[in-house]
Amino acid sequence: MHFVTGGAFNGKSRWVRNFYQLENVPCQWVSAYKGETVTDSHKNGLVVMEGIEVWIRDWLKESGDNEVRTRWQNHLREWLDWEKEDIHREIILIGTDITKGIVPMEAEDRKWRDITGWAYQDTAVLSDRVDLIWYGISRKIK
Repeated sequence: MHFVTGGAFNGKSRWVRNFYQLENVPCQWVSAYKGETVTDSHKNGLVVMEGIEVWIRDWLKESGDNEVRTRWQNHLREWLDWEKEDIHREIILIGTDITKGIVPMEAEDRKWRDITGWAYQDTAVLSDRVDLIWYGISRKIK
């Protein structure tokens, strides 16, 4: 599993497309930004899922903090199991870092920021590789 994070509109998706040469490689791209939902059903050996923070925000509307974090951890475990079934399989997760800057005034926004930060920690721990993208430039941090 590969986790890619960084600021909003900092080139994370473009970096992933270039790094994995996706114009030449079949992949399944699932985007929360386009209203698509998290999936555990994969069509290709390379799966990109972008917009982790959006899925978390949506889940928080219907579930509590612990349930959302557990739901994310369960997805991570399922994806890791799927990857282990075939050496050619890989999940790439892209999430915008919303944990920096001014602390939100609204309690719901603070909760979203906190749960997203915890989910990103869980993701980083389980990922084989983690890259931080700022202004289109990558920094491998794991």
